[in-house]
Amino acid sequence: MKNILLVLAATFITKSSIGQTIIIRDAAIEKMANEVSKDSLESYINKMVSFGTRNTLSNQISNIRGIGAARNWVLSKFNQFAASSDGRLSAIIDTITLQPDGKRVDRKIILGNVVATLKGTDVQDKRIFIVSGHLDNMRSNVMDSVGNAPGANDDASGVANVLECARIMSKRNFPATIIFVAVSGEEQGLLGANFMASNAKKEHWDIEAVFNNDIIGSNNSNETNITNNTQVRVFSEAFSILDTGKAALNIRNLGLENDSKSRQLARYIKEIGERYVDNLEVVMVYRPDRFLRGGDHIPYLQRGFTAVRITEMNENYTHQHQDVRLENGIQYGDLPEYMDFEYLRKNTCLNLCNLANLAKAPSEPLEVKMETRKLTNFSNLSWKSPKHGNVKGYFVLIRETTSPIWQKKIFTTETKMDLPFSKDNYFFGVQAVGEDGNESLAVISLPAGR
Repeated sequence: MKNILLVLAATFITKSSIGQTIIIRDAAIEKMANEVSKDSLESYINKMVSFGTRNTLSNQISNIRGIGAARNWVLSKFNQFAASSDGRLSAIIDTITLQPDGKRVDRKIILGNVVATLKGTDVQDKRIFIVSGHLDNMRSNVMDSVGNAPGANDDASGVANVLECARIMSKRNFPATIIFVAVSGEEQGLLGANFMASNAKKEHWDIEAVFNNDIIGSNNSNETNITNNTQVRVFSEAFSILDTGKAALNIRNLGLENDSKSRQLARYIKEIGERYVDNLEVVMVYRPDRFLRGGDHIPYLQRGFTAVRITEMNENYTHQHQDVRLENGIQYGDLPEYMDFEYLRKNTCLNLCNLANLAKAPSEPLEVKMETRKLTNFSNLSWKSPKHGNVKGYFVLIRETTSPIWQKKIFTTETKMDLPFSKDNYFFGVQAVGEDGNESLAVISLPAGR
């Protein structure tokens, strides 16, 4: 076990002699995080609110009001950022014609997602990372496409996050591709996300992770009156739709109910987010989404992709899906004055740092295996190099079976390791580590020969 660096609590190196803990950050990512501006975020939201309504069924012709004007403005911002990208960022409005469905589409409409693609610099690396927010919004009646609906937090906050990430990241190079998207039709039934996820499945996109941001800019709740801008939730599913047959049997036999790819992504978001963003705790929620609602990550999950939802810790339902009005002394409506732009800045940093760390990192190690054919108190792991990226080494991850997060990270330059930890008592995973220290997503170890 020579030349092994033991790193506790995932991102820390401890100097026991003086009792200090040093957080190791990639200087390039830290610089990007410092460029996230709450003033920029506020300006994006005020502009989106100025369109009056962004209901998917609203005006598509006007230059100043409705969903058409809103998506044209988002496209103009992406194109503005593209001018500083040396040709790597390109943007389109990806459209489809929808017929009335007898549900939440009562007339023929053009549905349009505003999509900006930051092409990766490694032509052999086909990995794609998607960050999403939905541009459309609603009043108390989802079919009301005429009345004013500010939609400041739901979900101009998610789109503002997407825009700010694109503004900053388009000036940099990443080996993998990042897609920034402002989706339409969420309130009408996840229509835009279904359109995009369906195309991704048909065209065999190599999507490694989807970050869906929906309602990420307010810090307080109604009823309980909790105010808190130091926590944010990440929702993730336990089982992939692909977990059938032998895969499902392995999950049951090995106790891997909390080790789906989406759960690994949630753990990653927590670790990297808390590494770079001060005064923000990432709270993992073991559900695909909240009760009675579903977000734009769901269509990706339904097609076997890895996806999570990021949303604020405490929701205020007087400012969601409500006509603007004063009733019994309570102000209703999704208005900008009820947002916390410092909180939105932190949540945007959370997205940016994770996207950058993943897009800079090598791809996942392959064939992560654990020897289980003999009884021993050691655990013997082996794996193969990732398909893409320059690898400096690997982190072997360890956690107790009851722990939600990885508790130890051990660095090695080898592709195998013998550990004095019983395989009966722990879960193990492996990450590939790039030259700048950026880690891939973790791959859980499976019994060799299975």
